[in-house]
Amino acid sequence: MLNDLYSDQLLAAAASLPPARRLENPDATATRTSRVCGSEVSVDLIMRDDVVRDFGLEARACALGQASAGLTAANLIGSDREGLYQLRDEMQHMLDGDGEGPSDPRWAGLHALKAIRDYPQRHESTMLVFQALADCLDQLRAKS
Repeated sequence: MLNDLYSDQLLAAAASLPPARRLENPDATATRTSRVCGSEVSVDLIMRDDVVRDFGLEARACALGQASAGLTAANLIGSDREGLYQLRDEMQHMLDGDGEGPSDPRWAGLHALKAIRDYPQRHESTMLVFQALADCLDQLRAKS
């Protein structure tokens, strides 16, 4: 059963994680840590006009945390605030079993994470990048 979870597709997604990079002067920064496995994802954002212009990402995470971070990093530049909140919500609903996953075609690769649905203990590490992004967006909203 774990072979289904750690499929070649998910392992390839984990391998797609870009090298760790942090920004010196981000508009917002956030770190999320899984209480279950200790995985940690940090995100730095630079946004202009509610659109991501640059980001830093560091994932000290399990393969699932790395997979979700890598797939997200591939399309983060150009994403807007509301779309990222929607992405977080759609991913949570997909993992909870209530949703089909991201509706925006740019995030189609994240549908590979649907296999995690049957492993609730793995949801938290998978959601770290989305929660950290939302924390950054909340910080920016509070500043404006």
